[in-house]
Amino acid sequence: MSLSTFLPYNSSWSRPLLSLPIFTAWILLVLLPLSVTAYDLVRDYSGATFFNGWDFYGGYDNLTSGDVVWLNRADAFNQGLAYVNNAGNAILKVDNFHNVAFNQKRNSIRITSQAAYAVGSLWIADMLHIPFGCSVWPAFWTKGPKWPDNGEIDIMEAINLMDHNQMALHTLPGCTHDTPPNQLGASTETDCSQPSGCVVHETQPNSFREGFREAGGGVWATQFDVAGIFIWFWSRPNVPPSITQTTNTSTIEISQWGPPSASFPASSCDITKFFSPQNLVFDITLCGIWAGLPVEYTPQCGKSGPTGLCTPYEQYNDNVPGAGSRYNDAFFEVKYVRAYTTGGVAPTPTAAAIAVPTPAVTSTSTTQGGVGTALIPSPLFYPASVSNGARGTGRERAWMLTILGRAIKNEHLALGILTTVFGGATLATRGGKKEVPIAGQPIEKVKESVPINAGSSEEEQFIKNFIAEAEKAEAKH
Repeated sequence: MSLSTFLPYNSSWSRPLLSLPIFTAWILLVLLPLSVTAYDLVRDYSGATFFNGWDFYGGYDNLTSGDVVWLNRADAFNQGLAYVNNAGNAILKVDNFHNVAFNQKRNSIRITSQAAYAVGSLWIADMLHIPFGCSVWPAFWTKGPKWPDNGEIDIMEAINLMDHNQMALHTLPGCTHDTPPNQLGASTETDCSQPSGCVVHETQPNSFREGFREAGGGVWATQFDVAGIFIWFWSRPNVPPSITQTTNTSTIEISQWGPPSASFPASSCDITKFFSPQNLVFDITLCGIWAGLPVEYTPQCGKSGPTGLCTPYEQYNDNVPGAGSRYNDAFFEVKYVRAYTTGGVAPTPTAAAIAVPTPAVTSTSTTQGGVGTALIPSPLFYPASVSNGARGTGRERAWMLTILGRAIKNEHLALGILTTVFGGATLATRGGKKEVPIAGQPIEKVKESVPINAGSSEEEQFIKNFIAEAEKAEAKH
């Protein structure tokens, strides 16, 4: 029997990489649960019935502070942002039809599967196009009912004009990522409880932007198993026969897939401890706490308007208002999503996240410019533990935005302050002896840099000093 029989992702190694005692222990502790390599189909999302079994969010983006309203089901279909095209593929898109007035948000889509899939599941998503462009932040990911307690898996996520996809896990403390030797992707962050999560960058070509589209799209597969979480990506020419030859009723065999792009073995992260059954999510937001930060946006997109910013400040944004044609590439085209299990166990229905409250649909104009008749609603700033939409490297900013929002009750002012600070402002160190730049610094380092007055809570004083220093920096511009 070959060594490949025992591998969690059934790859072939040319020579043993482990001594016999270590390999034997590895087999006993990790790999035995993966003796089954064939999966039974339990749900197929495709064709005319693709949107059956999904809940539409129906509210503004109060999770990542993007400048969008995620439409409800009826409005999404009526406005042409969710439909099945003539090829039988599902389209989920940002509104590129209308000119949006100043101070208003652009309509977009977020859907969450009604079914939650337990450990022992496999998900395959075949896509022909994924959203991209300046200010665009798409994601295909999974989540448990409470973040981060029940875990999150980022399968496809990127922003603006990045040249690659990014994969990640988000958990409570105790889950880390020890990179295995035959993972194809490049690991960056390794602590899954940190704001960025434990991150793996895709190194194979054509995982995002024009390259993905011009190659004919591609396929992602995610194995959610007691032995670990493993994510594969194949550009269209490289999709394995076991996927291309399956139907919407057949089982699937994974033994010939080779090494994954991202491998998160259970040896350093107990999957059953840190992950509950997961709902699948597609969403597209604009700007917000990752794509909109100057440190992320400016190097990729430069100055695209009067302010050169994507992040809202004083309720203004260079990207979202005006012509919708700039978002012609901001859409998913999905051939299918299929969910499998190792025993034909039906997924569990769950209550998907919905917006609270649900505002009116964004009004639009058919002429350029103008002032909006309705101001953007102030969001509910949830504690970080339930902000299950804040993902990727934006998590530390989400935490900062949360505490600022509690203090000043205004999303765009809070986000504007963050823009100012991350754009190059400095904060005094304890004692005021020197100043340190905080752009891109972890939140812990930022907090250490802020003087704390005796008799005040650390969080309250941090907020006061943070706002004061940001206002000083703004006055200099």
